[in-house]
Amino acid sequence: MIIDSHAHVMLPQERQIEMMKQAGIERTILFATTIHPETARDIDEFATELKNLYDILNGRKNPVQERIASTTELVQIVKNNPEKYIGFGPIPLGLSYDENLEWIERYILANHFKGIGELAPGTGQAGKLEPLFQASHEAGDLPLWVHTFFPLSFADIKVLLGLAAKYPAIPLIVGHLGGVNWLDTLKAVRELPNVYLDLSATFTTVAPAFAIQEYPERTLFSSDAPYASPLVARSILEQIVPDKQVLQEVLGGNIARLLNL
Repeated sequence: MIIDSHAHVMLPQERQIEMMKQAGIERTILFATTIHPETARDIDEFATELKNLYDILNGRKNPVQERIASTTELVQIVKNNPEKYIGFGPIPLGLSYDENLEWIERYILANHFKGIGELAPGTGQAGKLEPLFQASHEAGDLPLWVHTFFPLSFADIKVLLGLAAKYPAIPLIVGHLGGVNWLDTLKAVRELPNVYLDLSATFTTVAPAFAIQEYPERTLFSSDAPYASPLVARSILEQIVPDKQVLQEVLGGNIARLLNL
């Protein structure tokens, strides 16, 4: 089974389903979004959407009500297409252990989501995720999907990996392979079997090639749609992975085992 392990809700939904069909993707792990850049009609509208995204990534916004609204949107879309989608639910950053646990019970477990994310701590804020690691463990060791591209530095990623080492039962998905810090990230996760590597948004094919070579059982195909094409993302892996069995695991087998699909 081909599984896109990370894509965001797109509008209209018919477009997203058609993109899955074109790429031969049978299921998608769908994440909520507070913006919809795919609806932009020109570059100015697209820039406005991205400004809102960057405000979130840089910690200038942590909108609780927007996250509740995006969760409601995600729930409905997954319910409408249960054979196509599996949900990962968002959560505000900076909550206490008790607040995280309450949110998980109300918005993650109650909606039958399989994990939590996309988490986007700002620079210097990765340590604030520790109460979430604790709450995730209490809730059944839910996987955490964390954005590690810009604006995070490798110092931030090291803090994140330190939490993974401290809480080895929690699957941590390093989103976007560490961005420009991909090489240091690959070396740093060697002794962390609970850390998985998301292959989306890589800016060089060398990065996913070495990631798959080093960690064939912990690398996950994804598109990060609408920011990339599922078909293009799949085609890149098909070009750089000569072993067909390894390719099948990266394209779906690894995430299926992680989520017990």
